[in-house]
Amino acid sequence: MECCRRATPGTPLLLLAFLLLSSRTTRSEEDRDILWDAWGPWSECSRTCGGGASYSLRRCLSSKSCEGRNIRYRTCSNVDCPPEAGDFRAQQCSAHNDVKHHGQFYEWLPVSNDPDNPCSLKCQAKGTALVVELSPKVLDGTRCYTESLDMCISGLCQIVGCDHQLGSTVKEDNCGVCNGDGSTCRLVRGQYKSQLSATKLDDTVVAIPYGSRHIRLVLKGPDHLYLETKTLQGAKGENSLNSTGTFLVDNSSVNFQKFPDKEILRMAGPLTADFIVKIRNSGPANSTVQFIFYQPIIHRWRETDFFPCSATCGGGYQLTSAECYDLRSNRVVADQYCHYYPENIKPKPKLQECNLDPCPASDGYKQIMPYDLYHPLPRWEATPWTACSSSCGGGIQNRAVSCVEEDIQGHVTSVEEWKCMYTPKMPIVQPCNIFDCPKWLAQEWSPCTVTCGQGLRYRVVLCINHRGMHTGGCSPKTKPHIKEECIIPTPCYKPKEKLPVEAKQPWHKQAQELEEGAAVSEEPSYEKMKSLMGAPINLGVRDMSGVQEAVVSCLNKQTREPADENLCVTSRRPPKLLKACSLDPCPARWEIGKWSLCSLTCGVGLQTRDVFCSHLLSREMNETVILADELCRQPKPSTVQACNRFNCPPAWYPAQWQPCSRTCGGGIQKREVLCKQRMADGSFLELPDTFCSASKLASQQACKKDDCPSEWLLSEWTECSTSCGEGTQTRSAICRKVLKTGVSAIVNSSLCPPLPFSSSIRPCMLATCARPGRPSTKHSPHIAASRKIYIQTRRQRKLHFVVGGFAYLLPKTAVVLRCPTRRFRKPLITWEKDGQHLISSAHVTVAPFGYLKIHRLKPSDAGIYTCSAGPAREQFVIKLIGGNRKLVARPLSLRSEEEALPMRKANPKEALQTHKHQNGIFSNGSKAEKRGLVADPGSRYDDFVSRLLEQGGWPGELLASWEVQDSTERNTSSEEDQNAEQALLHLPFTIVTEQQRLDDILQNLSQQPEELRDVYSKHLVAQLAQEIFRSHLEHQDMLLKPSERKMPPVAIPPHKHVSGFSSSLRTSSSGEAGGGSRRPHRKPTILRKISAAQQLSASEVVTHLGQTVALASGTLSVLLHCEAIGNPRPTISWARNGEEVQFSDRILLQPDDSLQILAPVEADVGFYTCNATNALGFDSVSIAVTLAGKPLVKTSRMTVINTKEPSITVDVGSTIKTVRGVNVTINCQVAGVPEAEVTWFRNKSKLGSPHHLHEGSLLLTNVSSSDQGLYSCRAANVHGELTENTQLLILDPPQVPTQLEDIRALLSATGPNLPSVLTSPLGTQLVLDPGNSALLGCPIKGHPTPNITWFHGGQSVATVTELTHHVLAAGQILQVANLSGKSQGEFSCLAQNEAGVLVQKASLIIQDYWWSVDRLATCSASCGNRGVQQPRLRCLLNGSEVNPAHCAGKIRPAVQPVACNRRDCPSRWMVTSWSACTRSCGGGIQTRRVTCQKLKASGISTPVSNEMCTQLTKRPVDTQACNQQLCVEWAFSSWGQCNGPCIGPRLAVQHRQVFCQTRDGITLPSEQCSALPRPVSTQNCWSEACSVHWRVSLWTLCTATCGNYGFQSRRVECVHARTSKAVPEHLCSWGPRPANWQRCNITPCENMECRDTTRYCEKVKQLKLCQLSQFKSRCCGTCGKA
Repeated sequence: MECCRRATPGTPLLLLAFLLLSSRTTRSEEDRDILWDAWGPWSECSRTCGGGASYSLRRCLSSKSCEGRNIRYRTCSNVDCPPEAGDFRAQQCSAHNDVKHHGQFYEWLPVSNDPDNPCSLKCQAKGTALVVELSPKVLDGTRCYTESLDMCISGLCQIVGCDHQLGSTVKEDNCGVCNGDGSTCRLVRGQYKSQLSATKLDDTVVAIPYGSRHIRLVLKGPDHLYLETKTLQGAKGENSLNSTGTFLVDNSSVNFQKFPDKEILRMAGPLTADFIVKIRNSGPANSTVQFIFYQPIIHRWRETDFFPCSATCGGGYQLTSAECYDLRSNRVVADQYCHYYPENIKPKPKLQECNLDPCPASDGYKQIMPYDLYHPLPRWEATPWTACSSSCGGGIQNRAVSCVEEDIQGHVTSVEEWKCMYTPKMPIVQPCNIFDCPKWLAQEWSPCTVTCGQGLRYRVVLCINHRGMHTGGCSPKTKPHIKEECIIPTPCYKPKEKLPVEAKQPWHKQAQELEEGAAVSEEPSYEKMKSLMGAPINLGVRDMSGVQEAVVSCLNKQTREPADENLCVTSRRPPKLLKACSLDPCPARWEIGKWSLCSLTCGVGLQTRDVFCSHLLSREMNETVILADELCRQPKPSTVQACNRFNCPPAWYPAQWQPCSRTCGGGIQKREVLCKQRMADGSFLELPDTFCSASKLASQQACKKDDCPSEWLLSEWTECSTSCGEGTQTRSAICRKVLKTGVSAIVNSSLCPPLPFSSSIRPCMLATCARPGRPSTKHSPHIAASRKIYIQTRRQRKLHFVVGGFAYLLPKTAVVLRCPTRRFRKPLITWEKDGQHLISSAHVTVAPFGYLKIHRLKPSDAGIYTCSAGPAREQFVIKLIGGNRKLVARPLSLRSEEEALPMRKANPKEALQTHKHQNGIFSNGSKAEKRGLVADPGSRYDDFVSRLLEQGGWPGELLASWEVQDSTERNTSSEEDQNAEQALLHLPFTIVTEQQRLDDILQNLSQQPEELRDVYSKHLVAQLAQEIFRSHLEHQDMLLKPSERKMPPVAIPPHKHVSGFSSSLRTSSSGEAGGGSRRPHRKPTILRKISAAQQLSASEVVTHLGQTVALASGTLSVLLHCEAIGNPRPTISWARNGEEVQFSDRILLQPDDSLQILAPVEADVGFYTCNATNALGFDSVSIAVTLAGKPLVKTSRMTVINTKEPSITVDVGSTIKTVRGVNVTINCQVAGVPEAEVTWFRNKSKLGSPHHLHEGSLLLTNVSSSDQGLYSCRAANVHGELTENTQLLILDPPQVPTQLEDIRALLSATGPNLPSVLTSPLGTQLVLDPGNSALLGCPIKGHPTPNITWFHGGQSVATVTELTHHVLAAGQILQVANLSGKSQGEFSCLAQNEAGVLVQKASLIIQDYWWSVDRLATCSASCGNRGVQQPRLRCLLNGSEVNPAHCAGKIRPAVQPVACNRRDCPSRWMVTSWSACTRSCGGGIQTRRVTCQKLKASGISTPVSNEMCTQLTKRPVDTQACNQQLCVEWAFSSWGQCNGPCIGPRLAVQHRQVFCQTRDGITLPSEQCSALPRPVSTQNCWSEACSVHWRVSLWTLCTATCGNYGFQSRRVECVHARTSKAVPEHLCSWGPRPANWQRCNITPCENMECRDTTRYCEKVKQLKLCQLSQFKSRCCGTCGKA
């Protein structure tokens, strides 16, 4: 049956039982259903891929009807189709393409997801709306819906589960696992808020990893999404998501929807790459992105196979384990990766029995294998040690150590080293043969053979090994000599022998025996022991005073082995003898110190040592001197070496401490502590924390344990004091101190610094309050109020205000009050005063455009003015200031100005009585009063302003001005008092401040203690008065006239706040800072009169400067007054519209410098300017003369070019050309009756108010290219409108561009093969050959485009006649052809435009090379017939010799050699070549022939006698030694025993030693014989011990008769072929080991009673595995008891 065949060994028993039971149930039902025949075979699958259907039929055997169906279906071909296969439904539609439909061919496309009949074949004709049902049924296996596994079978939609079974309702979980529980992925959801700026245009929203599913992102806001991808192979991509649609990104389907205010991104998944969703800045507002997706858990547990059995016989058990698997890389990783996910539950181990066959008596019961129950541990495995690098004196040997793991079949594989780190790694290097090498040992010298005079003495020299035994291996070359001469100082009485007397017995005989090598018995003969002398040993041969000492030892005569000295005759022991040697001075040598300790114990450390060059001066004094390194000839030994080059164990590595979290009061600083392993190459490998066994270092610590200074702790702001409109918020403050323990303590408030008032109170502004009964709506009218307070300090003709504020004004001032509205028609605006409706009168004009004008203020005009625009209302409070700087009380009824005068003249006490502080800011009254507000809203600031006006701390100049105002008010004819006029000139007209500033001050004053409130307020008022005056002086300095300053005036915004106040200078003022009476000389000043134009009669108008004259049809005369003061007396001149007035019989200059115009006409309209000039300066003021009140604009038609000044001011109508960064002010002085309103436009677009200055001027600060354009000033009133334009052009002075690619490309295109050079301000240089052409480029940029002129040698290139040139590319390139010496020199390009000039230079240097024939060279021979002299040929450049290669192209002069020294040569030795060496090694000789000959001038050489040559030079040698190197050969020992590892049947390995030696038997390093072929050191051999093979026993009975867990085992052992006895298994390792267990009886079990079917159930119970179904069924009896 199919279900049984598909069951795997690991399938649980319960599942098998269920399948078998259901199978039997099915069969029983079919057996009972005897009316049907058996089912037929399954048909072919309807599809080859993508999921098809197959059916099986049966027939009814009864003549009646049978119950049930005669056909059944199943799914098949459930494998994905390749991408090129296409859609199955589309294939069925395309099959009708060649069939006519209603007489016409169509290309049919599928229509999917039909909700009514999903299994019909509906197709749509391509390019049309025609949809036709081409077949009532689709082919079996066609999907019902595109996003479902359900399939159509026989025209009906059948349910298909994710297991691809018909009728199955199994679904995929969110992780894509069929019938899963959702534990293999995680839900990720979150929200991102954009933090983009001008410098950060994009940001990452979220990274979605490979394999994620069900992704959905929604962006709300102006920004846009885009995608970046990275595949597992590292390929990167980007998709901008520009339009709505569905498309593929790295084989993942992406659905994107784009709406005006949001974007939606969907991806079903699983993703085939890592996706990074990013956001790109597209608007000023912030955006939010909500996202949700399911992220796969990439590290999962995977169950392993069963481990080897725990016993080799007698019944054991084996377990499975689990390993952590990385789905991305498809490899096994450390378990720590799987522990990161709580969803990952490690599978419990499975257990089964094994090796149940009985153990033989000799083998014991069972053998436990050395591994733990859950996982066989990896282990270190080493190769055999290599041969020692040295046979003696200390060498090293190596081996390789690797971490290996053994699988269930016994196969060993290499794995990562960290898996074995639980045990120390075995050493890979060890020392060997550390014993000393054999060396020569010389015995003491014998006594001298004579008693007087010269004789001989002898000694014995032996080769001794490290054990003290006599052996071979010492070099004969280093053997000390055994015989030397000796001299006895005692004189002899007989003649001395010429030769030394030979030694007598026994020393001579013994020495002779040793030299001759006489051999006797090897057995020791102690009775023949004698004292033998040895050769001298070298004690100090490296300096100029070396000493040799003879060594004496007792040796066995026959064996030459050392013996105890007691066995030798003591009386015959030779005396001690020293001998001087090596008398030559020693050369400088390297002195080497000891290596230092290694800097690291593992990884890779460093050792250092001292190495210096020294010279030994004297051995006796042991004096050395240190020399320079260059004086030591040998290479300098290294001073640094690597050490401890092996991997360190994992350890904790801390990073630097981060800054403390607090600056005081006890904070915390953190650091990162990582588990790392330092590798042998010095790099670090980062590991999970579980790899570090030591305690983890602290990752945070306390810091800054000092007390903090006291500070204010502020509470949260309270709610706004009002529910709408303007209110206040307060908060409390306590003084606290944070102690070093981190605890906060409340301390005395005197310990904290003073707290500003603004820290405890602030204003708040809520929605505008609605009128009762008329709730505000979103589109209700709005009045743009200005919350300011105005205090007038000097007389002015007219002041303009906007509703919403308070004004304290001087009498007789004209007031224009504007009510700017939005979403409301201005003609419908209404005005009220003190609650009474206002209408126009002679004194008050209510204009139809939303403003109110009071012509001359009088006390009755004081009050509250209310502007109403529908439900919106705003107020403006006007109060009057009397002559004694006291506020004028409001009259109880409408009184005339004359009735109000006595009040102005009242004494101060009476004035103070008028303003008692009973409701003021300094009393303790109601709640409203405590908030700094008074009951009457119009009087809330009166007391503070009164204090300010009464303040005694005003500067004297300001007090004097008020006195002057009082006097001028009393006597209007006092204008002649110039001192009084001058006292007014440097003072502010109007003081302006924000209401909020005064509200804050009043609020803070109300919170002060009552006893201190009055003192505090006086101090604050005095301080504010000083600040107001100082602010005005600063403004006055900045607004001086152009004639009084070196630079043009910089326009200042009208309200620059200083301590809450500002000086608003409505009219330009000038004058001296001090009183005029103290200075005899004074600049001109034109007096501005505040009176209006006087209409003396219907036909005559008289006016002063600063007024506007409206010409009417009956006007016959206009008189323009101009009065100026100054010393010397100023000269008056008149101009109209900037041009001098041409006087005539109609335009007259009166004696008092007034200008009179008789019978004015329309041509007289314009601005008339009075100019007053003296030696100290000038002043000018204008009067506008309009026609019937039409608007008039003061214009100028000049062009202003500015390249240096930081600011410029011009009248509208001018053309401005200026460089960047300049402040530009465009004045638009207008006139008209009524006064014209000014509106500014840029490129015909209206400009906002931030650009406006007072009186219609326009300020452009720090202009750039974006400010360039046409600026228009439009003046409009009821009589018409007038527009004047000013063009602003931004100049860029010529400069060198930062990018030179364009000019270089231009040079390359102009002359691809010509040499070129770019000019520069500092100058460049190009060296050329004569006759060449060159291109000079002039890189330049600027606006307008600069004109370029080229110069050569200070003259324009157009005027240089010797120069062949062409100017190209609009002057940017100069081509110079046919260069010569006259062409060289400096070229310069001058770039010039209106903004400036730039000069750049380049020099062309013409160089030429030529050949020069110089003096003759030295003769090639001193004699004979071959001597010649070659003339010397040199390549010169400008007289200097250069490389001859530079003259390669020049014509080379012909030179002939000259004979020289043609004479007979003196006799000389002539030699032939050396003959071949007589020996190839070991020292041979070679010869040559030497003769004395004489060379004649004719070239003939004749032999002469040797004496003729000997007289001149020494005769050369004719014989020399050769091939002195040692004769070496490879030597080897005999083959060792054949007992190596078995490599096959009866086949082993045997070894022998191979070494390099001389023919004399002296061992040498192997490198000496490297040129010779080396004999082999190993070979195969036959070994009886390797005559082995694997022997297996019969299989045991199966452990189960049925089920899924039966197995059987057999014994596998390695036995000897001859004896059949078991031998160690490694001898059989050359052949594969047969399996020792296998599964058996894998058949379903029938139902049985509850009993144990295995004898290992006790172990199942101990391991608590009864809850697992497969164990519970096998151990039913035991687990049932549990």
